[in-house]
Amino acid sequence: MNLTPMGNRIVIKPSETEKKTATGIIIPDTASKARPKTGKVVFVGKGLTDSKGKTVPMQVKQGDSVIFTEWAGTEIMIEGEKHLIMKEDEVLAVE
Repeated sequence: MNLTPMGNRIVIKPSETEKKTATGIIIPDTASKARPKTGKVVFVGKGLTDSKGKTVPMQVKQGDSVIFTEWAGTEIMIEGEKHLIMKEDEVLAVE
């Protein structure tokens, strides 16, 4: 599927969160939800238009691994898989 987000929006395929630490401690759902989330950018909008009519390019690129908060974006389904659509400024960092 080819999807073009509008403006400064991006579509992210979230990574699965770890249910267990490296030492074997099981992380309950309530604890893992309060942590930052990660995912891969799959679609990128063209960017915002400034007051002079020029498009401000996006900083995030397709294929980037990003970190975002639990509440960022809106959940959508693409070909039966969960994705998030969000504004670029909801991304906390690029890995």
